[in-house]
Amino acid sequence: MLDINFYMKFDEVLKQLETKEIVDKDQLFDALEKIRSTEPVVYNIETTNRCNMRCKMCPRTTMMTRKIEDIDRETFLKVVDQLKPHGADEWERWKTYCKEKYGIREEDEPSENHFFLYIISKVIQLHGYGDPLLDKNMHEYIQILHDRGFYSYFSCNPANINLELTYKMLDAGLDYIKYSIESVDDAVHKTIRGEQSNFSESYQKIQEVLDYKHKHNLHTTVVITMLDLNRTNQQEDYEKLMAAFEGMDVYIYLKSEDCQWYRKDFHGTKSIHWSEICKHPWMTMTIKSNGEATMCMEDFNNEIILGDVHNQSLKEIWDGEEYRQFRRNHIEVKKGIKCSEQCDMKLIGELL
Repeated sequence: MLDINFYMKFDEVLKQLETKEIVDKDQLFDALEKIRSTEPVVYNIETTNRCNMRCKMCPRTTMMTRKIEDIDRETFLKVVDQLKPHGADEWERWKTYCKEKYGIREEDEPSENHFFLYIISKVIQLHGYGDPLLDKNMHEYIQILHDRGFYSYFSCNPANINLELTYKMLDAGLDYIKYSIESVDDAVHKTIRGEQSNFSESYQKIQEVLDYKHKHNLHTTVVITMLDLNRTNQQEDYEKLMAAFEGMDVYIYLKSEDCQWYRKDFHGTKSIHWSEICKHPWMTMTIKSNGEATMCMEDFNNEIILGDVHNQSLKEIWDGEEYRQFRRNHIEVKKGIKCSEQCDMKLIGELL
């Protein structure tokens, strides 16, 4: 989830920077501390960092060196039991805010920014640098979230679909599942995602998932995305993907590439999230598969560790000295840390 209350209040801090009501780092730190939640909000829980794909646009393929691990049920429960979902009143205020600021309504057509504002903002994301379809306990985690009133979501590689396990996830109350597809041509798809990937078999399995959903009157939203990798014939390939799923019950959109700092062909973004100032140090927490709390999902090697849920409460981590220093680092625009060197998002200290 996103702390939607902080997100909405953040605009006032930006306004104070623009009007010079805030002129130094201490004032900025105090202003952000004033509006951040006293209770932690978790954006995503990486239940596993296992993956059998070799996606050329993913830093996991060439740069991730941390140990392959799965979260255990006890740790997952411990994290979730310290959280609470958005309230109905909060959500209504958020919908008004999104309509007024971005001109995007909840009932509008699918797009990457609609997805960010109306889906990402309310779900607990269950993927990180692994494929959740490789986690055989995923249906249990979905059930835990569902029973506690949380929305669940994860992104995955459809080549890994195990229909029996997927049906269990849908039965458990999975709210959103995103399948990433780069081409309707198997050969092209493999050049992007690796030899373990394909389109043909994936397409058939997705159809079976949709059939199961409709047969059992389940509410899961099936999301289909293609990454805009600035490829030759990118738009043509996306139109072919749209045609392949035409008339099916799917939420489909072309997605900007998340983080391009390691790419030689930086091609920008159409994403609200990646265009705006980074709010993560004050807005969300990420829990990795080994139980470490890190700055955000993009920290693929857990370089900035802010705590460990095995021996600390989320609030102790959220209010701890490591988090406090991390927030100061964003204001100081500290050199040498991942946020300054290996991320496309701007740090708020750059506005001073």
